[in-house]
Amino acid sequence: MAQDGNYIFRLADDVCRAHVSFKNHYGITLAADLYAPKGLALDGSAEKAPAVVVGPPYSGVKEQGPGVYANELAHAGFVALAFDPSYNGYSGGEPRHISSPDVFTEDFHAGVDYLGTRDFVDRGRIGLVGICGSGAFALSAAQVDPRVRAVVTASMVDISSNYQMLSDEQRRAHLADMAEQRYIDFLNPAPTLYRRTGLELDFEGDPVASEFGTFYARSRGYHHNSIAQFAVTDGMAFLDFQELNHLDWIECPILLVAGEKAMSRGLTEGVYAAAPGPKEMLIVPDANHVDLYDDVAKIPFDKIEEFLSESLA
Repeated sequence: MAQDGNYIFRLADDVCRAHVSFKNHYGITLAADLYAPKGLALDGSAEKAPAVVVGPPYSGVKEQGPGVYANELAHAGFVALAFDPSYNGYSGGEPRHISSPDVFTEDFHAGVDYLGTRDFVDRGRIGLVGICGSGAFALSAAQVDPRVRAVVTASMVDISSNYQMLSDEQRRAHLADMAEQRYIDFLNPAPTLYRRTGLELDFEGDPVASEFGTFYARSRGYHHNSIAQFAVTDGMAFLDFQELNHLDWIECPILLVAGEKAMSRGLTEGVYAAAPGPKEMLIVPDANHVDLYDDVAKIPFDKIEEFLSESLA
């Protein structure tokens, strides 16, 4: 059940959290929470700490999974920045609830900008953690940003790959629909949104909706800013610009975590096969996709913390 105000988890006793904001390259103000171990000297008077940027599942917000990860990582001694993506949550950007592979990747770059300019953070020891859709955005950022020294993904989903699997006929049909929708959106104050799986209360006959619903539509993970909707026409950008075209450019270590029973497991295994390394993959026994959003009994934090400690040493 949601606790501690907007959050779906309790803040650890030895962790402090502060609301912060910063602008990305496109001038959008991002809302974020900064987690740090209590007692960390924030004036730069002590040894600088390693840090991570933590991104949410596609349609998620920082008060859900990112906060769970940031809380645990701060407990382990890292500075962790959990953010709301542009156009979503408490972050800025108009119109609301649109998405872009470019902008969502830029949000990770901007998180590195912010952390790397804090007196208490060692800018040579910054990593990225991406849950679900943010896993691919984090990897995409690492393809071109040499400041990123490590990447961890959990239940990684490459949104653009969903569109690449369409047949030529399906692609043409989707593009024709989205092209016509742009005329409609242009004449209205906000783009038309479509509902993704996640907020359904009736799961009959749809196992994917059922799994997402156990998180987004129940007290376990519900948050009013996480509406599980994006603009109908967003698919144009994901069709045109693939997120993981340059996996071979990634030079930092990556750790890919997926649930044994997750419908997204194949995507993680595909990235692991394609990435040249250094890389590790961990399949979590008896875990599904959303288990790695918030289930601290199943999320392998010991392994994640060990990987980050070694990679950011």
